[in-house]
Amino acid sequence: MPAKIIFYELNEVPFKIIEYFTKIYPDSTLAKIFPQARKYESYAEDKGHLSPWITWPTLHRGVSNEKHFISDFGQDLTEQDQQFPTTWNILAQNKVKVGVFGSLHTYPPPPSYENFAYYVPDMFAAGSECFPKKIEAYQRFNLTMSRESGRNVSAGMPIKETLNFLTALPELGFKFKTALDVANQLVEERTDKWKVVRRRTYQTVIAFDLFMAQLKRNKPDYTTFFTNHVASSMHRYWAASFPEDYDNIELTQQWLEQYNSEIVFTMKKADEMIRRLVEFADQNPEYNLWILSSMGQEAYKANSIESQLYVSNPEKFMNFFGINKSEWQSRPSMLPQFNVLVNENKRKSFLEQLATLKVNDHKFDFREHTAGFFALDWGHPNLADADTKIEYMGKPVENFRDMGLENVEIKDKSGTTAYHIPQGSMLVYDPKDTHHKQGITQLSTLDIAPTILQNFGIKPKAYMNKAAF
Repeated sequence: MPAKIIFYELNEVPFKIIEYFTKIYPDSTLAKIFPQARKYESYAEDKGHLSPWITWPTLHRGVSNEKHFISDFGQDLTEQDQQFPTTWNILAQNKVKVGVFGSLHTYPPPPSYENFAYYVPDMFAAGSECFPKKIEAYQRFNLTMSRESGRNVSAGMPIKETLNFLTALPELGFKFKTALDVANQLVEERTDKWKVVRRRTYQTVIAFDLFMAQLKRNKPDYTTFFTNHVASSMHRYWAASFPEDYDNIELTQQWLEQYNSEIVFTMKKADEMIRRLVEFADQNPEYNLWILSSMGQEAYKANSIESQLYVSNPEKFMNFFGINKSEWQSRPSMLPQFNVLVNENKRKSFLEQLATLKVNDHKFDFREHTAGFFALDWGHPNLADADTKIEYMGKPVENFRDMGLENVEIKDKSGTTAYHIPQGSMLVYDPKDTHHKQGITQLSTLDIAPTILQNFGIKPKAYMNKAAF
């Protein structure tokens, strides 16, 4: 019988963080399973700029970005789904019972939920469709919170979505212990306002309760759960945890002390989730737990970000280019990026105008994909309003705010103190295999999709690597 697989996607976490955490917390679940687990250092073979919306499709489809060409949220993936389908779609087509929860590029949902136990798209979904339908109350809340807390975490709560979600909570599997944890977080925010940054983590904590309820109720053969909460903390606060990794630190001592426990905090929440998954696997030993990332992070720059240049008014921004509200649609993105879908009659004009943009004498970066999808790379740091120069069609823009742009203050002053590297991590926990295992084996992320398929007796696609184990 093939092993059932729980695929816990611990985004961007390298072995350095796992080993750092388990040394501090030797009684943690990660520390306890580490000797028993098979250990692999995953390696992303994608070319050029690395990002999770590139490396996870590589892992899920078994081909690199040189073939799948996925680089932004909101892309039309119809062609990719036909040529290089995801592992979960291949499994479902082969009558393997699948559950998907939050994995990247999972919107729109499949046309049929046949052989899907549950299907919850990622936090960048353009709509709240879920299966089963009752989870949509959570997804509406999740999407609204994600939109309002892109770079700075919002201290507010979306009233309508929150009330609808609270009403649905008992049926969705929200635990009383989690409710107390969330309540304690809200109280701590009142005393230490900076701790509002932890709301990103609590979105995952809430989601995990719902995932566990679906896992226990449906017991699919293969299931995924994605979390970005540790990756988000590493990007911002690596310098506070590992100041020795930098030759030059431009951050204040107060900042370093305030945020020096944030990565550990997020890892503790991940470890709590892993504990519940290990307990489930121990009680259901037909399951293996795979804990993995599609790449990792390491120290980058320990500098302070006071502000970033954003599109704060999308309608005004598009109007500047002569495109009215009926001729474009916003597409989800991770700030500071701005994604938009432009009607066919305006695409050429928009492309030509974007090509003339310069920000402080530097050419503006953007990408055009198929079907009028544009990804615009804003986020220029630490620009004083008086010194922000936008050039358009060879002439200076008199007031950049007339374009719907704004230098937005970054509340926690965190820059990108850590950034992406190809090396990630992977642990495979099999409750039936209790032998201690030494060493860490190298493993390409291209090897993972064929290994999953082979586990379920499905021949890997001709374009895939051979299965790794």
